[in-house]
Amino acid sequence: MSQSQPAAPENQQPIAAGGSGPGGAADGGQFVLTLSCPDTRGIVHAVSSYLFMTGCNIEDSQQFGDGDTGLFFMRVQFSADPDVTLEKLRASFAAVGDSFRMEWQIHPEGQRMRVLLMVSRFGHCLNDLLFRARTGALPVEVAGVVSNHTDFAELVDSFGVPFHHIPVTKETKAEAEGKLLELAEAEGVELVVLARYMQVLSDDLCKQLSGRLINIHHSFLPSFKGAKPYHQAHARGVKLIGATAHYVTAELDEGPIIEQEVRRVRHNLTPEQLVAVGRDVECQALARAVKWHSEHRVLLNGHRTVVFS
Repeated sequence: MSQSQPAAPENQQPIAAGGSGPGGAADGGQFVLTLSCPDTRGIVHAVSSYLFMTGCNIEDSQQFGDGDTGLFFMRVQFSADPDVTLEKLRASFAAVGDSFRMEWQIHPEGQRMRVLLMVSRFGHCLNDLLFRARTGALPVEVAGVVSNHTDFAELVDSFGVPFHHIPVTKETKAEAEGKLLELAEAEGVELVVLARYMQVLSDDLCKQLSGRLINIHHSFLPSFKGAKPYHQAHARGVKLIGATAHYVTAELDEGPIIEQEVRRVRHNLTPEQLVAVGRDVECQALARAVKWHSEHRVLLNGHRTVVFS
């Protein structure tokens, strides 16, 4: 049996895997099952039969068979009888999961995922995520904000969220990442979001947070690397501004893509106006990626993702 994302290292849980309250009790009898496994006949029948026999009712079901990888993906939202708990579901579904060699998870539907936001000195994505979380537009609970600078301490405090200043130098990088993991574990964090955090993470940290670490960057990479990419784009007369939200891997900016957003621009925009458009695009792409991950709509498919709407 497995209840980890397909790409996550086996039995490696540096931050909370999420999904259950104290004792594994369900919240409101609404659940989400996600799974991936080798594509074969009988998967949908086995899942639906299990849910029927367990006293559950399917309310939404989506599936996808990838002919390229030979894998099958499924997301099922269902309700359950009052005596059916999350703990019972996870224990009893194990036999079904084992029979089809599934990677699977069951979560309470609607439970707010605890997230940790990280930022450096560009605060547009941070402010956007904090606002969406406060207004309920994102199904998340922000456990804290980590930054290698203090620029946004006052902003974060205004949202009533803990701010953690963890400075990073070449000499203290390992120590800083250790503090980050300790904080995430202590706060029961299920997802870490790099909201324009401008530090390259170590390969070890990327592996420990595999499938639970999301980043955002402009989509000019690799065409416009280095400082002031929007100014470089302006000099080349680009007509599209883009942003990409993706899971973080050891390969810089090459992790599985969750969402991308583009905006058409005209020749009369200044570099500063391009930057403003780019910030809006980055906020939108990142917010959607965080929302879909938090609703358990994103499944890893090798170097790609399956995103159920």
